[in-house]
Amino acid sequence: MKIITKLILESFRFAWNALKMNMLRTILSLLGVTIGIFAIISVFTLVDSLERSLKESFNFLGANTILVQKWPWQLGGDGSYPWWKYLKRPHPTWEEYEFLAENVQNAASLCIMANKGGIVVKFENNSSNEVTLIGVSNSYKDVYEVAIEEGRYFTAQESIGGRSVAIIGHRIAEDLFAELNPIGKTLKIKGISYHVIGKLKEEGEGFLDMEAKDDEIITPYHSFTKLYYIGKGKGGLEPDITLKGYDSDLGLIELESEVKGLMRSKRGLKPREEENFAINHPDAIAEFIGATFDIIGIAGWVIGSFSILVGGFGIANIMFVSVRERTSIIGIQKSLGAKNYFILFQFLFESVFLSLIGGALGIFLVYLLSFANLGTLELRLSLNNVFLGLGVSVVIGIVSGIVPAALAARMDPVMAIRTQ
Repeated sequence: MKIITKLILESFRFAWNALKMNMLRTILSLLGVTIGIFAIISVFTLVDSLERSLKESFNFLGANTILVQKWPWQLGGDGSYPWWKYLKRPHPTWEEYEFLAENVQNAASLCIMANKGGIVVKFENNSSNEVTLIGVSNSYKDVYEVAIEEGRYFTAQESIGGRSVAIIGHRIAEDLFAELNPIGKTLKIKGISYHVIGKLKEEGEGFLDMEAKDDEIITPYHSFTKLYYIGKGKGGLEPDITLKGYDSDLGLIELESEVKGLMRSKRGLKPREEENFAINHPDAIAEFIGATFDIIGIAGWVIGSFSILVGGFGIANIMFVSVRERTSIIGIQKSLGAKNYFILFQFLFESVFLSLIGGALGIFLVYLLSFANLGTLELRLSLNNVFLGLGVSVVIGIVSGIVPAALAARMDPVMAIRTQ
């Protein structure tokens, strides 16, 4: 153990001396490694940040959930969507929601919801525009996260009775009530008074203007249907039924199969008839996003590899020069009993140390980049990417230094000492 520690320290000393004695040459040689690591880690950091932001933006769809809807989602593909096949499908109904609630066995909870965007709400002389009104069953809170900052959620009696109560988002509370406490106040939607019983926690601006709860008002489903028509025809809204499964992939598969059977039974579909409803998976969005960004990550590797190749040749050049300059020292070390592996690892550690310097500089540049203001996108340099950058640097150092180190280890001590 003592000899290994001595070997490493001596290698670091030689590397540091090489860096000081030939500062310009070494910096230029390491520049390729720095740029390569910067390119790869910056792309990976950007990809991870984009992927995280997009997935967080889709959190409103819920985790471990499936949605019963009229229209199936299409992710990827050739861009064609046979909308005419789905146009005449019936939408999910309250009766179907109740039927599923009574019969489904593999769901932790389920709810029905419908929404209307772009509405205006008023309080006295104040108004808030571009509001999304959501009508939900009482079990909505068991399927989706409802982070209430002040007030409360509506009761089962308020839900069943279709009471005009509302839980409002943070932006709406600021627009309408400013410094006032909104709880207990009355706002108006389409001329109908709604009693504010709760206020949601602030979420902040969503990535790429994705849906955010700051702009939402949650109200009981039967109260919502008094304002807006649910059904076919012009202006008719289409509700969704969301079922939350248990925390396992197998549980979701079983839940989907069960829901398909129950929906076919409720709608009286014959065994050979095509389903006239869609079961959509929010998790499929996350998988699609992950697959898309994997391709972008490959592009980052390709871009960075060219710079790393140049950097690798630069380090190899430094090591060949270092071997030539220290040939006589190598001869003296071997004549005093130094083993081949000692000489090999001495130069190999030196190569890795130099490569790590270049890689660390590249990672540091990515760290500085993470402070850049990119609007709603927050760049985060993860520990995984730091370790990846350092790991790649070590590999570059080993590959670049193995040939010069092997040549040094195989030198004849007598010939090496006589070399000037």
